[in-house]
Amino acid sequence: MAELTHLNERGQATMVDVGEKAVTTRTAVAAGEVRMAPATLAAIREGAAPKGDVLAAARIAGIQAAKRTPELIPLCHTLLLTKVAIDFVIEEAASRVAITATVRCNGQTGVEMEALTAVSVAALTIYDMAKALDKAMVIENIRLLEKAGGKSGDWRRGDA
Repeated sequence: MAELTHLNERGQATMVDVGEKAVTTRTAVAAGEVRMAPATLAAIREGAAPKGDVLAAARIAGIQAAKRTPELIPLCHTLLLTKVAIDFVIEEAASRVAITATVRCNGQTGVEMEALTAVSVAALTIYDMAKALDKAMVIENIRLLEKAGGKSGDWRRGDA
């Protein structure tokens, strides 16, 4: 079993010192979905949700969330992000909005948590913006699709 890097010699949580690690380009892509009633999906697609443009608000929220990840996840490092992109695909057959976040930085630690946080908050924003239409929406399948850069190298989900 690998040594636990976020615990000190007394078993207390600690932030990992990444100061000696090489600066490399780090990229992570995460995804998730919000499943909803077909009428709710139509309202989002047509821009007819009561609170306005659902996907525009969710895109901005996801970008903001990526930038604020260290404020939400206790042991994450503050990173100078060079890219945060939030993309949506409306999937009529599955009656859902698929969300993808791509995050990049030149740094000493990865951006997986930033990508996952961006997807999560974008999904929560979709829910908030459309909950007047459909309180039964389901946020699901939030996952890391791939990461690149750093000591551990590249990784891609096999079922992506």
